[in-house]
Amino acid sequence: MMFASEAIARLVRDLAFCLVFFTRLPVPVPVSIAEARLATSIWAVPLAGLAVALLSAAVYALASALSLGPAAAAGLALAASALVTGCLHEDGLADVADGFGGGRDREQKLDIMRDSRIGTYGACALAFSLLLRWSALAAIADPAAVLAALAASHAAARAILPGFMHAVPPARAGGLSANAGAPAFGGALAAATLGVIALFVCLGPTTGFVALALLSLAALAMGWLCRRQVGGQTGDVLGALEQGGEVVVLLTVVAFLT
Repeated sequence: MMFASEAIARLVRDLAFCLVFFTRLPVPVPVSIAEARLATSIWAVPLAGLAVALLSAAVYALASALSLGPAAAAGLALAASALVTGCLHEDGLADVADGFGGGRDREQKLDIMRDSRIGTYGACALAFSLLLRWSALAAIADPAAVLAALAASHAAARAILPGFMHAVPPARAGGLSANAGAPAFGGALAAATLGVIALFVCLGPTTGFVALALLSLAALAMGWLCRRQVGGQTGDVLGALEQGGEVVVLLTVVAFLT
């Protein structure tokens, strides 16, 4: 009984940490934010992604109920998710695009990624990410199907982050990822399991399996790319991977529409 209560307390604590760290959602318990805690708590990040998805899907459903049409509803749903997360992952995507695209060598790439200003590569990457996600949601159209797609994409795209942090070393001594440390294998496995469950429950076996395979390939590709470009992963790389994961899952859903 005590073991069960301790497990529940840890789940609540880690989920609250992920909600505060990765979103702007309020939590009912006090949470101390420290990057050193990220490695032990990040296994719960798919659950934080699920919370973002539910709010985004609720906005889509409300817009649909008001007869705004799939295109406007999709745009509002994306705006809601960006607002809830503070554009955290979008910022990482833009920084990675600017750094990898505009830097001449490893050090310059990392310097560009630390710069808060956005360049041409970053602006284009953001535009493509938003356009692909918007068009996918608009194509799915049905609010119930959009809910399933959002839940799967937000949870699964975040579920690959702990495993990525475990497998790929930090690119620099400082920064969010280096200060957080590498999640333990058990934490990475727990997050991956939550992501797999989300894919198969929300999308079904066939679509879920294809999305899982493509997500795995995306993670492998990003691991190879970031090692080649800057020698490892950073917080920005994790954000870019999450954005790519959302796109992969949503486009897979569209491909399997009947």
